[in-house]
Amino acid sequence: MKISYNWLKQFLQIDWDAIKTGELLTDLGLEVEGIETKEAIKGGLKGIVVGEILTCIQHPNADRLKVTTVDLGLGIPVQIVCGAANVTVGQKVPVATIGTTLYDDKGVGFKIKKGKIRGEESHGMICAEDELGLGTGHDGIMVLEATLKPGVAVAEVFKIEIDEIFEIGLTPNRSDAMSHFGVARDLRAGLMQQDINLELISPSVSDFHVDERTLRFDVEIEKREHAPRYCGISITDVTIKDSPEWIQNKLKAIGITPKNNIVDITNYVLHELGQPLHAFDAQKIKGNKILVKTLQEGTKFTTLDGVERTLSSEDIMICDSDATPLCIAGVFGGSISSVSEHTTSIFLESAYFNPVFIRKTAKRHALNTDASFRFERGIDINLTKYALKRAALLIKEYSGGKMGSDISDFYPEKIEDYQVFLSYENAYRLIGQEIPKETIKKILASLEIKINSETEGGLGLTIPSYRTDVQREADIIEEILRVYGYNNIEFSHKLNTSVSFDFNKYTKIENVTSNHLTSLGFNETMANSLTKPAYAELSENIQEEASVAIVNPLSNDLKVLRQSMLFSGLESVSYNINRKNNALKFYEYGKTYHKFNEKYQENKHLTLFLSGNRAAESWSKENKVVDFFYLKGIVNSLFERLGIDQLKTTPTKQDIFSEGITLSLGKMKLVDLGVIKEGLLKEFGIKQDVLFADFNWDLILKLTGNKNIKVVDLPKFPSVKRDLALLLDAKVEFREIYNLAFQSEKILLKEVDLFDVYEGDKLPTGKKSYAVSFLIQDETKTLTDKQIDKVMQKLQQTFEKNVQAVLR
Repeated sequence: MKISYNWLKQFLQIDWDAIKTGELLTDLGLEVEGIETKEAIKGGLKGIVVGEILTCIQHPNADRLKVTTVDLGLGIPVQIVCGAANVTVGQKVPVATIGTTLYDDKGVGFKIKKGKIRGEESHGMICAEDELGLGTGHDGIMVLEATLKPGVAVAEVFKIEIDEIFEIGLTPNRSDAMSHFGVARDLRAGLMQQDINLELISPSVSDFHVDERTLRFDVEIEKREHAPRYCGISITDVTIKDSPEWIQNKLKAIGITPKNNIVDITNYVLHELGQPLHAFDAQKIKGNKILVKTLQEGTKFTTLDGVERTLSSEDIMICDSDATPLCIAGVFGGSISSVSEHTTSIFLESAYFNPVFIRKTAKRHALNTDASFRFERGIDINLTKYALKRAALLIKEYSGGKMGSDISDFYPEKIEDYQVFLSYENAYRLIGQEIPKETIKKILASLEIKINSETEGGLGLTIPSYRTDVQREADIIEEILRVYGYNNIEFSHKLNTSVSFDFNKYTKIENVTSNHLTSLGFNETMANSLTKPAYAELSENIQEEASVAIVNPLSNDLKVLRQSMLFSGLESVSYNINRKNNALKFYEYGKTYHKFNEKYQENKHLTLFLSGNRAAESWSKENKVVDFFYLKGIVNSLFERLGIDQLKTTPTKQDIFSEGITLSLGKMKLVDLGVIKEGLLKEFGIKQDVLFADFNWDLILKLTGNKNIKVVDLPKFPSVKRDLALLLDAKVEFREIYNLAFQSEKILLKEVDLFDVYEGDKLPTGKKSYAVSFLIQDETKTLTDKQIDKVMQKLQQTFEKNVQAVLR
């Protein structure tokens, strides 16, 4: 939030420098993140002085140039070559002296230097209006008042405003400080604590009166909870033109582009007092009624920016007598009722809208306006009518308008100020130091918190309506502390604290796993559980109807809870690759969220992501790229570390993998791992292979947490591993080979593994090569070569018959 120091001084006549004031504001909780000097004219006319032309003769070498001598108040006149047709002796003119920087209309600067023009020396430049930024005229040099003395700074003549802008990092709870008046009110409280008592000057509205009653609009509120208070007034005979220069300067200083007198005044009062206002072209309002209501779901409405938006049935709308929408209440105006150069009468609105509804509407339509920023945080309901009068008086003064009606003020149920009891004992306990009671009362008075009653133990207080964040005793104590000053609280050099850890066996297992993965070069990541609904379309294994939607999402990209940890992980992989960090090893503990038959389910996972080289580049060793078998080795080493063995390998059923397997223990699926499909990687702009493993961590914790360690004899009889290199059709999957193998030999065959896949120009078209290993073992005796050969022959025949495999 930008706050102008000059604007602030209209309410509080403080003579401190900006840095000192910024320090006090920061101590009060309004953190000043930066201070910027702002000039109404770039450069502030520094180096521009009044000069008097003493002589003016024709340039000997140029018909359109004159050679002048100019008195700059230095005692010795200087020679300046000038090309303006209107230059003559006796004029008082603005002169840019040597070393001065002038700026063009695009803000590009150029420095005035001593030089020669057609052989004649020139020691400066006599300026036109547009060259100084004081106007647009360039017909000739600018002629100043004859009474001015040579050498006077032109900045003093034109009173160029130089301002200092505070950039305040406002916390969401401080809605009372969302204006210059609110910041001044807080600053005054801080100054009073330093025994500097300044009057808080508020704009007067005592001159407000109705001129005529010729244009009245009745106000009707459909639901009181939508707009607890709504004020409005008609102003006739307005003339749309530029707002006065002082208002434009104030708005420009805080980064707002002026538009016209009506719009600028509503913006001015918004930033002055913190009350949003909206002006409607009265001629574009059908009938004589303003309706505050909701409309049917899907209603179309075009806002001021020309965008057609689809309304929700929960959006509060300002409508005319025919229920035609004119404005999204508290968020954005509509093009249909906007003020234009043809407007002659307006209806001016000042209201208090329900913060919850405004926030939902603003997020729903991705509109973050100055008005919605304030409404959704809660404004002062008692400021509504006063701000309307303030704006109406300014509009009358600077547009020539007349008050065309009485003020309509819909306020059926007055909101009472909060009553809070402050216990001195609780204040001392939370602050950690006993503050004098008189100091506490003085601070409360400076914050306009009224003391209704006083006892030996505490104070009965009434909180002003603009402090929507102060509703509890603890809030009062926080207010006292921030004004008293955190730096004034004494503290010891000894720190006592109690630390509690929930260090159960599951935490230990996660720590063991983390240490193991870290030792292998992995880094732990933590992604947001909120994600994009569109990710559900990237995998058939994810059901869109099972998504858990957020009732009030922060944005469309954070609208649902994730059903898979893959996509948030790929976002991290893409982010790193785009920043030249190509060798990646990530692991993450997290949860997925699902909704099945109106019941919610959370599942905990451990995921691994690998991409790029196995290790950082080094001259001393050859770089190798991670592959499927490298990932499988890591997964197996992790299971070995956790004491889980006798895993069964099957082809994965997950459609996210181009090649992948599932490791199971009995019927319990523990992990899916493999290479992510290239098409899926393209969705994230990833051009290198990514390997992924997804562990069912809930299940693994159960297996390891309740596992009793058994010691068994090593197998008495040796196992035998044999390999087959099979030439297959490209459409044949490992799953078919795996199933056929166990169908062929159910007793002696223990394991089937795929350890190499080859597809290339050395093979026939449409073919690929699988290298498959088979583990054969008899638990009762040692196998003979004849038995082993019989099993392998049987497997080979099965593959030849069912998938037309050829032994390579």
